[in-house]
Amino acid sequence: MAALLTGVLSSCEKAVAAKENPELMKVYGESEAELTAPPRVPRPVGKRAATKLVVNMEVVEKEMEMSDGVSYVYWTFDGTVPGSFIRTRVGDEIEFHLKNHPDSKLPHNIDLHAVTGPGGGAESSFVAPGREAVFTFKTMNPGLYVYHCATAPVGMHIANGMYGLILVEPEGGLPPVDKEYYVMQGDFYTEGENGERGLQAFDMNKAIDEDADYVVFNGKVGALTGENELTAKVGETVRLYVGNGGPNLVSSFHVIGEIFDKVHVEGGSQINENVQTTLIPAGGAAIVEFQVDVPGNLVLVDHSIFRAFNKGALGILKVEGEENEKVFGGKIEEKPYNPGVSSVEEVVEETEAVAEVHGSLAETMERGKTVYTQNCLACHQATGAGIPNAFPPLAKSDYLNDDVNRAISAVKYGLTGEIKVNGDIYNSAMPKQNISDQDIASVLTYVYNNWGNNKTEVTPEMVKEVK
Repeated sequence: MAALLTGVLSSCEKAVAAKENPELMKVYGESEAELTAPPRVPRPVGKRAATKLVVNMEVVEKEMEMSDGVSYVYWTFDGTVPGSFIRTRVGDEIEFHLKNHPDSKLPHNIDLHAVTGPGGGAESSFVAPGREAVFTFKTMNPGLYVYHCATAPVGMHIANGMYGLILVEPEGGLPPVDKEYYVMQGDFYTEGENGERGLQAFDMNKAIDEDADYVVFNGKVGALTGENELTAKVGETVRLYVGNGGPNLVSSFHVIGEIFDKVHVEGGSQINENVQTTLIPAGGAAIVEFQVDVPGNLVLVDHSIFRAFNKGALGILKVEGEENEKVFGGKIEEKPYNPGVSSVEEVVEETEAVAEVHGSLAETMERGKTVYTQNCLACHQATGAGIPNAFPPLAKSDYLNDDVNRAISAVKYGLTGEIKVNGDIYNSAMPKQNISDQDIASVLTYVYNNWGNNKTEVTPEMVKEVK
């Protein structure tokens, strides 16, 4: 009860303050809002005064790609999922024009969590196909807020991609950074299973059961990988505006290989520091900031980790620049380990013996099977079948069979970006495998001599030659 009274009093105080402070309600001039498609964001507001800001946004229903070979009819704001990023400052007067394209099948509206007013603007913005609704509101509270369609059935409209972010910067603007990006997670429910090709329809029963077929960043599998990966340079500061459209699942947002220097918790004014993973509720947001200190591919994931590697919630931030061994030295040594051996001499002798044992194909295959089980099985499966839309098959793989040096390079140095395997496109990240040349040769020999592949025997000498 005390907490409820405190919240009511706080709201009353804010309203009174707004009425009693003419400067808070005053605006200067008028301009049209710059809107950007993800992952871009508009220019910072800087130190500009509060103004009348005109926002023009169009509802478009359109078929787009969900994954390779899989399409879906999305309902969108401005033709993208998420919808356009809206950037304002506290005290702005927003004149919002919501237009519903004449080809739309349904009426729509918009509920902006940044709005103080009935339905977040939903009641004032309900608009039929071929019509335009105009309403106004005042940006009273700084923060990062979700907007979404709130037309019944609300969950279905959100599940079809109708969500986005609106940023209300504080007076004077946010501190400058080098790079800013717009990332928003969503969960999708299709009649076909994950990876089933063709045009997929929305499945209401799966949505009610919260049984998502896809959990993705920016509307599709691979939206932030390959040619679409985010970029930065060593030493730069990066700010990510991260939202979660839902409609159902909470996001455990994490960047593999980085620690968030600052997190604006739930998109508000409270700042947490030195954070590994931040929780973003459905219909919520967070602002995360960090400096990149070493080069490499940082991997954006929902750390409910099967969503990342099996349902699509994975992106790449590619960092280029000079190595900094004081921050990350990488692997500096590899040596035999056997807790039953008591001296260096015995370890050396055993290593030499193992090298001799692996002279025959059968023994190389046995070692390769062990390496495969320890390093490869989780992604590529015991049968080499891979995981649809996530990890390519190794069985009867044209990618492997056409070029053994390419296969060696992938295991030795890692692989990112788009590849085609047996006619299908894959766009996930394979990290460098920290194993010896002998183990690389053994595991590839095992793969090449299984599952219908071309029976190549890979040697440690072949591995050494691949640079």
